[in-house]
Amino acid sequence: MTIVHLKHGKPETERAEDDAKTRQIVEATLAEIQARGDAAVRELSAKFDGYTPEAFRLTPQQIDDLIALLTPRELDDIKFAQEQVRTFAQAQRDSMTDIEVETMPGVILGHKNIPVQSVGCYVPGGKFPMVASAHMSVATASVAGVPRIIACTPPFDGKPNPGVIAAMHLGGAHEIYVLGGIQAVGAMALGTETIEPVHMLVGPGNAFVAEAKRQLFGRVGIDLFAGPTETMVIADETVDAELCATDLLGQAEHGYNSPAVLLTNSEKLARETMAEIDRLLEILPTRDTAATSWADYGEVIVCDTYDEMLAVADDIASEHVQVMTDRDDWFLEHMTCYGALFLGARTNVSNGDKVIGTNHTLPTKKAGRYTGGLWVGKFLKTHSYQKILTDEAATLIGEYGSRLCMLEGFVGHAEQCNVRVRRYGGVNVPYGEAAPYRDREL
Repeated sequence: MTIVHLKHGKPETERAEDDAKTRQIVEATLAEIQARGDAAVRELSAKFDGYTPEAFRLTPQQIDDLIALLTPRELDDIKFAQEQVRTFAQAQRDSMTDIEVETMPGVILGHKNIPVQSVGCYVPGGKFPMVASAHMSVATASVAGVPRIIACTPPFDGKPNPGVIAAMHLGGAHEIYVLGGIQAVGAMALGTETIEPVHMLVGPGNAFVAEAKRQLFGRVGIDLFAGPTETMVIADETVDAELCATDLLGQAEHGYNSPAVLLTNSEKLARETMAEIDRLLEILPTRDTAATSWADYGEVIVCDTYDEMLAVADDIASEHVQVMTDRDDWFLEHMTCYGALFLGARTNVSNGDKVIGTNHTLPTKKAGRYTGGLWVGKFLKTHSYQKILTDEAATLIGEYGSRLCMLEGFVGHAEQCNVRVRRYGGVNVPYGEAAPYRDREL
């Protein structure tokens, strides 16, 4: 096996140091929000966003005024994208059914899918106004039937961004706040004097937002760890350097710490792609961000075989994986650890980010090893129930339960079963003993 790294990113030790600094800042900031509520939130908004409105929550009139600033074309584009997301989310929701089954005569088991009762959706927007993130969280929660959806987004250039606010409103948000960063996530989860806490947080964000969600997990639910964008391009010589370089830089421009990895079995393609990246960085308007990300977090890995490429890809477990090879469906069949796959040269990650309909809130930092991305099912809790309809079933299940409880030493548990064996079966089980075995069936 020969795997060659033509380009490395930052060493893991340096990345870990960055993560440690982020953890400390987030922990202190959340403690401030917990202790001081709205006052802390206002100070943080002034410090990081230079934004101190009379109220962070937008009124219906403010929302209407902001939407009116959009052109008809912009509004129609937002509605088109949102419809694609809703259509796919509804198809996913329709695949999730409540069930009820009689597992034996008189014994009924089932489960119900119940929406989370309140959700806080974070929509990034300080560096770029992430209109599409509102579809992915707010609209998907709406399809799931969440009865209270609140949405937070930071100001863009010192004021609410009309496109983001329109997407939140059209998606079904019940409360919209112009509030960003740790202060937004903390306020939604912990609550303040003016913001009622939610049961669950969803949405992507920068390293500080992702760390805040991690620290708040347990107090509230979260969708997943969705930190700085990651992308991987798996390519062979069926495509050229322009496509590979464009797809890598298209995600690297998200932020200074967005990993972008080329994985290929062609050293020729690898070297041509690195050269093409250098060329494109000369003309890309967002080159300052993209160049820093590529320099510090970009990688180029050359393998001998497709099996090696598969193994490396599953180990990295990237958020976005663009596959452009002569066997795209082979990767679909065999890959197990990733956020989302983009198969073939005709599609790309930006399609998924903005319009095609699959959700773009996806696992990062290797979380694709144990979870998929945000989808309508994340907003639903599957709760089981049971009932017994006959005395015969109550007695038989109770007898088995009694003996199994005593096997584990749980006498109180056993008595829960025994009292029903006595009442519904007429069997005189001595207190604190296991029910006798009787050779019978329902």
